Amino acid sequence: MEVKEFAQTATALSAMSHQLRLTIVSLLGQGEVSVQDLNHHLGTSQSNVSQHLAVLWEAGVVRFRKDGNKVFYRLSDHRILQALSNLQQTIKP
Repeated sequence: MEVKEFAQTATALSAMSHQLRLTIVSLLGQGEVSVQDLNHHLGTSQSNVSQHLAVLWEAGVVRFRKDGNKVFYRLSDHRILQALSNLQQTIKP
């Protein structure tokens, strides 16, 4: 890997270093989800979900599309789920 690739990887890992954001990534692994649906699944406020999604978007972990007044999010690359799964298996005691 080149230095630039390490920087991109570090940014993505940093963005996912919060339990709620990891949960969001897991939910998005099942397909595209609206902010309202994420809010319902997570049991937190829409503004909180939106703030966490913004962190993931800025890091390139998620993408979004607008449909009227709804915003739908999806993973930018499904290999993210496999990488997280590999990481979890590696760090389990």
